[in-house]
Amino acid sequence: MNTTPTPAARTLADPDTPFAVIDVHKSLRNIERLQTRADRLGVTLRPHTKTAKSLDVTALLHHDSTCPVTVSTLAEAEAFADGGYTDITYAVGIDPHKLPRVISLLRRGVTLRILLDSTEQATSVTQASRQAALPIPTQIEIDCDGHRGGLKPDNPDLTEIGRILHGAGCLDGVLTHAGESYFAYSAHEQHLAAENERDTAVAAAERLRAAGLPVTTVSVGSTPTAHAAEDLTGVTELRAGNYVFFDLVMAGLGVCQVDDLALSVVVTVIGHRPEYGWIVTDGGWMAMSRDRGTAAQAQDQGYGLVTDLTGHPIPNLVMTAASQEHGTLTARNGAGLPDLPIGTRLRILPNHACATAAQHHGYHVVDSAQDADPASAPVIQALWPRITGW
Repeated sequence: MNTTPTPAARTLADPDTPFAVIDVHKSLRNIERLQTRADRLGVTLRPHTKTAKSLDVTALLHHDSTCPVTVSTLAEAEAFADGGYTDITYAVGIDPHKLPRVISLLRRGVTLRILLDSTEQATSVTQASRQAALPIPTQIEIDCDGHRGGLKPDNPDLTEIGRILHGAGCLDGVLTHAGESYFAYSAHEQHLAAENERDTAVAAAERLRAAGLPVTTVSVGSTPTAHAAEDLTGVTELRAGNYVFFDLVMAGLGVCQVDDLALSVVVTVIGHRPEYGWIVTDGGWMAMSRDRGTAAQAQDQGYGLVTDLTGHPIPNLVMTAASQEHGTLTARNGAGLPDLPIGTRLRILPNHACATAAQHHGYHVVDSAQDADPASAPVIQALWPRITGW
């Protein structure tokens, strides 16, 4: 993949394709929407950087100042620490082998919270904490919907883990993630998922407190529940990440509109197979990912919806197949194929922003609010690198 344009590149018509694009105007609009909601609900918004993995994108969240963040890798934590961020939650169950990197960040003055859900992990953390002579802030992962890891609030291990951590001054609180909300297909279902997420986290916190254990942080969040929650009593912070870009899965759930999608991939038409009803591009799954997250939704969007270079959707045109470096576009509902000669540039809106962004080393930044001529290729305002690795 070539995600670095030539020095002469000035618009989306210039760099070699495929490459990733962010519309900063749409991202800022998405950011303001959720921040306003968090403020109204009276909780701290701790955005998850796993979608963008970019210091530049995250700087949009607080007008170039730092803010509390969530990360999914220690590479992200280290990069954000280098960028001046000092309040970080590493929201993946801790592997004891990684604790030296955690301790290194703590010694730098970073408040790095880690996550676990077993007595084995808790014992490893407290041993490392005592050896390092500093507390490792730790949250207990709570399972609110059976989606992934965590403990149910009534699991006997919950208070045992809490006691182990508290004995070394490491217990910070509880964290849960309503991952099944990605399959909540109505506003009512999303509201119920948000209520359940809150109730489960608060119940776990209350059980720990009833055992005489301190709970500072009660953390909840997913993009669907963050936008559906109406009451976060007992919760201290809200996490979400996808909302900065949004994607077709979120649009299919009704959490956003297609026009809110801030991430796209620019591809070029490289062939036609009229006998099959295909237009072929140079953007395959290496550019878009293999994610087919809309396949279970009412409207399957294939590998992505197609727009022209200015971002206007081309009616009924969908990326329906992909090999490594080839994308296949077909017309939906029996519509005829548009006339798109070889060399035509298009933008593909992704199913899953996190997965598509991960295919690229960085972002070409445009601003649809500043593009004076809607018929011209958008101007590239900046190039923003991504954090990679683990």
